[in-house]
Amino acid sequence: MTTTSPRMRGLMVLTVLGLLTQALPACSQPSPETAAAGDVAASLEEVPGTDLKRITLNEHAAGNIGLETSATKRDAKSGKLTVPYLAILYDSEGKTWVYTIAGPRVYFRQPVIVERIDGDVATLSDGPAAGTTVVTVGAEELFGAELDVAS
Repeated sequence: MTTTSPRMRGLMVLTVLGLLTQALPACSQPSPETAAAGDVAASLEEVPGTDLKRITLNEHAAGNIGLETSATKRDAKSGKLTVPYLAILYDSEGKTWVYTIAGPRVYFRQPVIVERIDGDVATLSDGPAAGTTVVTVGAEELFGAELDVAS
C-alpha cells in the first residue's frame, strides 16, 4: 500500500479543485442571494508596494478550512531558523513562501528562502523572525483565495 504525505494530498486536492473551477466556472460563483447578504468567505486587501494581499477570512470560512499553525523556531545546534515543511508553499515560478498571521483570521504571505529540508523540518536562510506563527495546514486554500483561482 502506498502512502501519501499530507502535503502531497493537499497539493493533489488543490490541483483537482483548480481543474474543477476551470471546467465549471459557474459553480464557483456565489449566488446572488449570498453576494447580496455580504457573506464573503475571504476579503483581500492590497499591501502597498507589493503584489501581495492580506487575506481576512470570515468565521465560517476559517472553520471550514481547518487551519493549523506552528511557530518558527531557531535550531538549538545551528541557530538557523526552522519551520515545519508543511508551512512551505511553492508558487508557479518556484519561489517559496509561508503564510503568517497578521491578526484574528488575517493572513499574509511572506517570502522565505529554504536552505534545506530534513524530513518534516525546513531550515531557512531567510524568513519571518523566530516565534512568528505560520500556517501549516490550510495554506494552499489561503494561496488559492489570494490568487483568486476560484473565480
